Amino acid sequence: MEVLYGLHPVEEAVKAGRRRFDHVLVAREREDARLERLVALCRESGVRVRQESREQLTQLAQTPAHQGVVALVRPQEFLTIEDLFAPARPAGDQPGAARLLLALDGVEDPQNLGALLRVADGAGVDGVVLTERRSAPLSPVAVKASAGAAEHLRIARVVNLVRALEELKRKNLWIIGLDERGSCDYDQFDLTGDCVLVLGREGAGLHDLVRRTCDHLLRIPMKGGVNSLNVSAAGAVVLYEAFRQRRLAARRVQQGAEDRVGPTAGVGLTAGAASKPRKQKGLGS
Repeated sequence: MEVLYGLHPVEEAVKAGRRRFDHVLVAREREDARLERLVALCRESGVRVRQESREQLTQLAQTPAHQGVVALVRPQEFLTIEDLFAPARPAGDQPGAARLLLALDGVEDPQNLGALLRVADGAGVDGVVLTERRSAPLSPVAVKASAGAAEHLRIARVVNLVRALEELKRKNLWIIGLDERGSCDYDQFDLTGDCVLVLGREGAGLHDLVRRTCDHLLRIPMKGGVNSLNVSAAGAVVLYEAFRQRRLAARRVQQGAEDRVGPTAGVGLTAGAASKPRKQKGLGS
């Protein structure tokens, strides 16, 4: 059994329905509406709930930062790289929407890992690729830092990241590395096509083999005395630029469809019939 702690991680794990719960412990001393909602959600989902003292929860979680909630769950099952070949198609996406994956090349800090997973979920990433060795595990610390977003993402663990990226290339995804030596600013690059954003280790960045595997290297321009951002901050900047570009492209496609069919003729038009998948512009040049 694994331990999850914190209101958001436990709540999102229950909502996602991917984990098998043994039971949830709540602090006897805590009484508020947020905890009551979580207890009600657990009971609706058939998850056993028990009250214990805050001290017992701290011993079990091995930290006082549990917010009065600790859950015992089965370990999360990771996917294979093949599982990420097919798009996830989050709610609201049109069929044929371009895929966006995140690959982490040896991120070792669980707080950074959790922050990146939270950003990835918010930016609509289809899946995340982690390495089995020399990287942070998906620990309770990382899950809590993700605010429970880790429970909603498709996450694959691979032994060899270079080999996994080559396989994704063969599935027609562009491999885009973020590197301070990159030749193009991130906001000048078309991120609306099928692509994988690769982020490197804290301090050292991308491994040489991973860097050479990338089709393009992007940089974040810096004006101050520090020449780079923390990996989770850098990832947030670029992932949300990709999200912004994709939203804008989708709006243009939708507006174009509405202009073609007129104000009333498109009432019965199905999602996805408005346009074919967009071709990627400016890549490979």
